[in-house]
Amino acid sequence: MNRTTLSLIAAAAALAAVTGFAAASAPGGDGDSAKAAARLPVERSSLLCPAPSTSDLAETAYTSYTPASKGSGSSGKAALSPATRELTDGSGKGTGKADKPVLSPLKPGKPVAGESSGAESPALVGSADGNLAPGWTVQQTTEVAAGTGRGLLGVNCSAPDTDFWFPGASTAKERSDYIHLTNPDDSAAVVDVQLYGANGAIKSDVGEGIQVQPHSSVPVLLSTLTDKPQTNVTLHVTARSGRVAAAVLAADDKLGGDWLPASADPAGTVVLPGIPKDATSVRLVAFTPGDNDADLKVQLASPTGRITPAGHESLHVKSGMTAAVDLGDVTRGEAGSLVLTPTGDSAPVVAALRVVRGKGADQESAFIPATRPVGARATVADNRAKGSTLSLTAPGAAGTVRVTASAGTEGGTPVTKTYTVKGGTTMSVRAPVPAGLKGSYALTVEQVSGGEVYGSRMLDVPDADVPGVPMFTVQTLPDDRGTVSVPHADQDLSVLQK
Repeated sequence: MNRTTLSLIAAAAALAAVTGFAAASAPGGDGDSAKAAARLPVERSSLLCPAPSTSDLAETAYTSYTPASKGSGSSGKAALSPATRELTDGSGKGTGKADKPVLSPLKPGKPVAGESSGAESPALVGSADGNLAPGWTVQQTTEVAAGTGRGLLGVNCSAPDTDFWFPGASTAKERSDYIHLTNPDDSAAVVDVQLYGANGAIKSDVGEGIQVQPHSSVPVLLSTLTDKPQTNVTLHVTARSGRVAAAVLAADDKLGGDWLPASADPAGTVVLPGIPKDATSVRLVAFTPGDNDADLKVQLASPTGRITPAGHESLHVKSGMTAAVDLGDVTRGEAGSLVLTPTGDSAPVVAALRVVRGKGADQESAFIPATRPVGARATVADNRAKGSTLSLTAPGAAGTVRVTASAGTEGGTPVTKTYTVKGGTTMSVRAPVPAGLKGSYALTVEQVSGGEVYGSRMLDVPDADVPGVPMFTVQTLPDDRGTVSVPHADQDLSVLQK
C-alpha cells in the first residue's frame, strides 16, 4: 500500500469521526470490505430549531437528550442558543454578545428541558461534541390555544444540509405555510425554493437566491411565490452556497397546524408509519423528481397484515408533477402505516401524509413524512406520562426492537421493553414510562434482530377548547446517525483517488 493510500485512510477516518459523514468503503477483492469497517460514535453534531410560532398565545417546550454510547469518551459539551445577533456598544462597534443558551445538556442519559413563550421566540442554533454528540436529539413542542394554526406543533430540530423535499405543502387560501430556513455558519447561505404543483414546476423568480445571513433564520410564506393558489404542492429547497436547516410550518384555518418535516430521500419503496387509529381523514401526497414516472402499489400495514385500500390500489405519479389522493378513514379504527412499493420500472419518489382527527369544527391535523428505518438506534425526546403512543411497522420480514424510556427531566428510573413486530404489520402501543417519572423523558428504539422496522411517536395533550379531540403531533423515528462507518487501516481506499 502506498503512502497516498495511507493518507487517504487517515483523512477518511478523521472526516467520519468529526463530521458524522460515513466514510466510503472500497470493495475488497475478497468481498469482505463491509467487515473491515468499524462503527464509531460521531464526535460533533449540529442541530437547528426553527422559530416556533407567530402567535402571542404560543407556549414552547424544548427537550434535549443524548443516549449513552459506548466509546464516546467521558466528557463533552452541548448548548442550544438563540440565533446570534450582532449587538453594538452605541458607537457602532459590535460587541459580539449573544443571548444565553436555552438548553445546556450536562451528560448522556439525562434529558434536560427549557421553555419560551409568545411570538418573539427566536430560532435556535446548537452544537454538541464529545460524549454528548452521538444521537443528540432536541424536540421542539409548541401549544397554540387558538387562532389559525392552533394545536400542538412538534418538530425534531434538524441538522443542516443542502437539499430538502417537502411533499404535502400548500398555497391554498385556507393555508398559511412558511418554509423556515436557518443558517448555522459564519458565512451567508444562498437558497433556491421551487414549488411543483399538479401540472409541474410553478414559475417564480421570488424563490431564487434567497439570502440567509450567518447564524440567522428566514421564514418565507409559500403563497407569495405564486399568484395561483394550489391545494397540494411539493417544495424543493436547495442551497447554492452554504447549508441550512429547513422545515415547513403549515397552518390551516379549520384543521389547526403542525410542522411538516422533510421527506426521506427519493426511494423506490416508501414507508409512512404511525397513522392514528381514529384518523378521520388521510391525504397522501407524492412526487417523483426524476425524468421517469412512478407507478406505486398502495398498501396499509394494519395490525394483522397488509391490506389494499378499496379504490386506491395504485398511484401513478408523473415526472415533475405532484400527485395527491384522499384516502379517507383508511385505518378503519385500527392504527396502521402506509407502504408504497414500485410496480415494474418505477422511478424513486418522496411522499408525506396529512392526517386529521375529529370531525366538523372539532378537528386537528398533523403530518407524517416518508422516513428511514430505525436502524441501529432512533431517538425522540419530550414524551409525557399519558400522552405518548409508539407505532412500529415491519413492512417486510418480522423485526424485533428494544425500546428504552430514559430517566425524566426531573427524576425517574429508566425502563426497557422489547417488541417483536410481525412482518407486514403495524404495532401501536403506549410508550413505556420510566418508574417514578417526574417531568418529560426520551425514548430510544434499537433494532435487535430480523427485518427492518420503521417507527413514529404520536404525542397528544388535552385541548380544553375541543373536548374529545386532543391536540397531537407525530414525529418519525429514523436512525439517529450517532455512529459512522470508519475503515480499518488495512482497507484499500485507492478508489478514493479516482
